[in-house]
Amino acid sequence: MDPTLILLVVALGAFIIFQVFQGRKRRRETEDRVSKFVPGVEIMTNYGLYGTILSIDEDTNVALVETTPGTVLKIHRQTILKVADYAVVPADDDTADADQLGAVDADQDDILAEPAFGERTPGSPTVTGSATTEIGEADRPAAVDREELRSRKPGSPDE
Repeated sequence: MDPTLILLVVALGAFIIFQVFQGRKRRRETEDRVSKFVPGVEIMTNYGLYGTILSIDEDTNVALVETTPGTVLKIHRQTILKVADYAVVPADDDTADADQLGAVDADQDDILAEPAFGERTPGSPTVTGSATTEIGEADRPAAVDREELRSRKPGSPDE
């Protein structure tokens, strides 16, 4: 027998065995993850939505998820990604507290600096619905004469 043929058959056999074991491992992990999805558990969906499972219908694969009190969403069961994990890291050593205080002091200097483009400041106008508040008459743009704009030729300098 040709040694390359033997090597090819051994490599193919190893590949098939590797795929079978990986498939079993993936299936076991999926079953463990899905078994945690019971009503009352906080979850995260594939698109980053957090909520609490109210009920899951196994026949139609529909889950009812409450995102905020009174807001219930109907989503497909397969969009549930995982049980929400809120990692809380305790700060036991004093050096971490000192570093955080130094970061707060550095942030105080940024407050006195000019705001970046599009950034809101405490005195900036707020928009509620379609009405703008806190804008005085001097802040409004001047009226534009539409006839004058139509009579201008394209490319002519503004006068």
